[in-house]
Amino acid sequence: MPGRFLLAALIGALAALWSLTRPGDPALFPASQEAGVTVYLLDNGFHTDLAVPRAALMGGGGALAEATASLAPGDWVLVGWGDAKFYVDQSPVSGRLADGARALFKPGNAAVVMLDPVATDPARRFRPEDRQALTLSQAGMGGLRARVQASLATDAAGRPILATARPGDDARFFESRETFWVGRLCNHWTAELLSAAGLPIRPWRTLTSGEVMRTAARGQAEGGQAEGGRAEAAKLDLQPVRD
Repeated sequence: MPGRFLLAALIGALAALWSLTRPGDPALFPASQEAGVTVYLLDNGFHTDLAVPRAALMGGGGALAEATASLAPGDWVLVGWGDAKFYVDQSPVSGRLADGARALFKPGNAAVVMLDPVATDPARRFRPEDRQALTLSQAGMGGLRARVQASLATDAAGRPILATARPGDDARFFESRETFWVGRLCNHWTAELLSAAGLPIRPWRTLTSGEVMRTAARGQAEGGQAEGGRAEAAKLDLQPVRD
């Protein structure tokens, strides 16, 4: 009998954690009548990035502005985070399964922040099902920017540290202060950026890219600015994205 009570308590605790919501900040999100900043959450099926206007990352100075200034031309910058080895490598995943297991299950793996400049508007570059627009307030964009900057490791002079440049494209990877493992994945990191911008998130569910996309869709819908049919789907928590 005590075992049953213990099991029930454990299930209840897990259910509570699964449904736990970190509240948003109405002072940051949604944008009010002021001119907002549009960013795009991008989903490739298992990993999320953010597409952010380059000018928004440059504002405020510091290591992030310096890292952004070092990039090739492009009005938008894709911002992502991941394991310092597995995330950078673009070879077929089938040949990297052992390294993937290492990245997931070995705690404390070195991580990098990706900054990848692109010239094309994300609304044209990415399919509708792979992107979700968000209109942030100026203060919300400032919070998101500060969270990205806090992730960057810096040298003694406060400059960002370039870890590697991926051959064949303009992406640059900068050393991160944070570490990667299954308890802290790329989607957790992206969700924390959304939280810093004022959106409510469900931390324990942000393991998947689909949950992060639903977070953005719900936030945009509640702000009255969702794109087309996404608004109603988000309100019903039926956002048609992949997990």
